[in-house]
Amino acid sequence: MRRSDFYYDLPPHLIAQKPSLTRTSSRLLHIDTQTQRLTNHIFKDFPHCLEPNDLLVFNNTKVIPARLFGQKATGGRVEILVERILDDHRILGQMRASKPPKPNTPILLEGGITVVVLGKIDNFFELRFADERSVYDILQAIGHIPLPPYIVRDDDNIDQERYQTVYAQNLGAVAAPTAGLHFDKQLLAEISAKGIQQTFVTLHVGAGTFSPIREEDLSLHVMHSEWVSVSTEVCEQIRATRARGGRVIAIGTTAVRALETASQSGEIQPYQGETRLFITPGYVFKSVDALLTNFHLPESTLLMLVSAFAGTDLTLQAYRYAVQQQYRFFSYGDAMWINHKVTTI
Repeated sequence: MRRSDFYYDLPPHLIAQKPSLTRTSSRLLHIDTQTQRLTNHIFKDFPHCLEPNDLLVFNNTKVIPARLFGQKATGGRVEILVERILDDHRILGQMRASKPPKPNTPILLEGGITVVVLGKIDNFFELRFADERSVYDILQAIGHIPLPPYIVRDDDNIDQERYQTVYAQNLGAVAAPTAGLHFDKQLLAEISAKGIQQTFVTLHVGAGTFSPIREEDLSLHVMHSEWVSVSTEVCEQIRATRARGGRVIAIGTTAVRALETASQSGEIQPYQGETRLFITPGYVFKSVDALLTNFHLPESTLLMLVSAFAGTDLTLQAYRYAVQQQYRFFSYGDAMWINHKVTTI
C-alpha cells in the first residue's frame, strides 16, 4: 500500500482558519456505505442520525496551552511545542530555532521563566523548567493554544474556548479531538433526551498527529505514540450496546484509535498505556460501528483510518465531492458522518 494512494487536491482557501459562527452551524456530509450516497446536512441535525440503542463514545482529553515562546542567550528566537509532560518540571517537546540548542542550553521564556535543554529522546527535546511551579501552572500562565500548522495566524481569545470540546476533562492533549468541537451543551442534552447513551475514553492527542508520512511504502512507516485510557465501565457499555443491537459510534478518529487499541485481543478489554496502532485499509474493526469525523490532510494517517472504515474509493470520492461543494477542511472545518446502517437523516 502506497502513501500516494491517499492523495487528493485541496484548494488552500478551503482550509478553515477560524471556527464556524457556532459549534453546531458547521456542515455535515453523510456517507452511507451501503447505498454509496452522499448527502449534505447541517451539524445541528446530527441527532437525527442516531437510534435509541446507540452509544456515543467521546474523547474527553483536554488541550493544554502547549506553545511557548522565548529566546536563547544569544538572542535567537525559540518556539517550543510541548509533546508530553513527563513530571512536574520536565517535558518532551519539539523546538523551532535557527540552530538546534545543545544540552544545558538555557532558554528564557515569556514571564522571565527559564527552561533548560537536557538532551534528546527519540525526535523530541527533553527540557526542565527552573521554576518551583509545576509545568501545568507554567503553561497556564504563559502558554499559547497550539493551533495546527495549517492555521496561519496567531492564537486569540476565541481559540481559548473553541479549540476545546465542551466536555474536555483530562489535561494532556496538544491538539484537539476535532470531531467533538461541533457539539455544544444543548445538542448533547438533546441527544440525552432521546435516550441515547454517551461515554468517554481518553486519548491525549500528540503533535505527531500532524507529522507527515515520509515513506511511500506504508509498511515502513513508524506510527507516533499516544497515551490512551479505556475503562472497565466503557467496555461494559460497549458489550451492552452490542447485546441490545445498538451501534458503537466513535466521535472522532481518536476515539476509534482508543477503542480499537483496547480491542486488539478480539474483544474489548480495559486498557491504559501507549498506543502505536496504525489503521489502514484491510483492518478489521472490532468495536466501532459508525464514525463522526472531520476532514483530514492528504496522505495522512487519519485519512488512511477513515479509508479503512468507509473504503478508500468511497472516501476519496466523498473528499472530492466535499471540495466541489466548498466544505471547510481540517480542525475548524466541517464534519463527515459515516454509517454502516440506514438512518433516518
